[in-house]
Amino acid sequence: MNWLKTKWMIALGVLVGAIAGYLYWRLVGCASGTCAITSVWWRSALYGALMGGFAFDIIKDYIK
Repeated sequence: MNWLKTKWMIALGVLVGAIAGYLYWRLVGCASGTCAITSVWWRSALYGALMGGFAFDIIKDYIK
């Protein structure tokens, strides 16, 4: 629980990124099915979660 108190911004970024990645797969996706990341929903959500965590970690540093 202590970790969540100190890293809540990164956890929020992971959640927002995963939702954004899933929505990207759902709304844009990959027409041919050969795209490495966006052809399967969980890969797109995982990539979004990773990028969201990184982005919110960087934003957290600028807010301070």
